[in-house]
Amino acid sequence: MTFQLMIVVGARPNFMKVVPLIGEINRRHDMELFLVHTGQHYDSNLSDSFFKDLNIQSPDVNLNVGSGGHGEQTAKTMLGLEPVMLDLAPDMVLVIGDVNSTLAAALTSVKLHIPVAHVEAGLRSFNMKMPEEVNRVLTDHVSDILFATEPVALENLEREGID
Repeated sequence: MTFQLMIVVGARPNFMKVVPLIGEINRRHDMELFLVHTGQHYDSNLSDSFFKDLNIQSPDVNLNVGSGGHGEQTAKTMLGLEPVMLDLAPDMVLVIGDVNSTLAAALTSVKLHIPVAHVEAGLRSFNMKMPEEVNRVLTDHVSDILFATEPVALENLEREGID
């Protein structure tokens, strides 16, 4: 049986970080990748060039969320992702970083009882006035698997009571 992994990316920093993951997934015969671009960073010149220059497969779905306030962008992403997740029913959703798309995908997945993996878990600025910090903390607290990039990130997670 093939494990179906949905990766959700929304912003240019996510594109670069997903390259080695996609490469590894594509080498495996027991995993199937479904790539969703939320369109949070929506300039086609920038987004398209990142996919082309980094040799990333074209997204299976582009939600074309675009700009807007944090609540609007998060809500649009959740509204776009829910039917895609229901239709595909992935075994897991992988999110990266701390952008609005990250939180939206994590929340949508959790509400649909789909396990979530978070790359760059545990990173903290300790400034809850930063939207990215809110996204980081909430995403970590709803994720099933946390991939930390450094020892201090593990310490942050432990301090918050997350194994």
